[in-house]
Amino acid sequence: MSHEVRLTSADRVMYPESGITKGDLFDYYGRIAPVLVPHLRDRPFTLKRWPHGIHGEAYFQKQAPRGMPEWIATRQFTTHPRAGESRLVDFALVNSREAVLWMVQMNCVDMNAWYSRVDKPARPDFVLFDLDPPDGEFRLAIEAAQRVREALEELELRSYVKTSGSEGIHILVPVTRRYSFPETHRFAELVSKRLAAENPGVITTEWLKRKRVGVLLDYHQNGAGKTIASAYSVRPKPGAPVSTPLRWEEVTRKLDPSRFTMQALLRRVDREGDLFEAVLKGGQSLGAALRRLEG
Repeated sequence: MSHEVRLTSADRVMYPESGITKGDLFDYYGRIAPVLVPHLRDRPFTLKRWPHGIHGEAYFQKQAPRGMPEWIATRQFTTHPRAGESRLVDFALVNSREAVLWMVQMNCVDMNAWYSRVDKPARPDFVLFDLDPPDGEFRLAIEAAQRVREALEELELRSYVKTSGSEGIHILVPVTRRYSFPETHRFAELVSKRLAAENPGVITTEWLKRKRVGVLLDYHQNGAGKTIASAYSVRPKPGAPVSTPLRWEEVTRKLDPSRFTMQALLRRVDREGDLFEAVLKGGQSLGAALRRLEG
């Protein structure tokens, strides 16, 4: 059953430099929904709301907003916002095109959801390698991404790559849903630290930016309750770049993430389909890889 979502303030300019409006986002998400929704389905969703455009103040909202339509499902989970504290939160589940559009109506620009699904919330579907290059050094991120890919191939693991839609690169390793977040965190930590030791100046795990030399592999992103901007999410950066699934052979020095605009993504998906579909179809065992890394 479909539901109508009424868009208000369609002419609100969300991206002042390019004049992209809330209505433009609404149109894009309505059209990209067939490939976007499978990556959000049954994952607790966090709203990141930009009521005054991308240069205004934004805020995160985990609790499903008051007035949210009853046809958008929710699931309740305990969160721990501060040390020693906990609270129950009703998370929205963005399981349909109309639910995506309602989030745009709530001034969401990108779509942020958990790594796990509600039936097994403590078991992630993938390990994330979040590559954060120094400002203006995206080409270094390309080199680092290829080193990550090679390390994973040596461990006989498939990986899938996308632009973050910001300055970085996301590499996902689909895993069977029997590993805990501490286990996937440990795997990402071991791979990242080994790569940092073998590739000084290219890869680092140094958290402090002033001490950092190279591309940060932020393995700490693998944790319960963490969110990732989904594939096909528009990002709150000038030009409205989209987090775009890639083929590994596209990850070269010629790669320019800024060219992946909303219209470019719609044409790309029409031509190539969902390059991230395989992320959702069956994971991989980490057992042998963890034994090799810890051996």
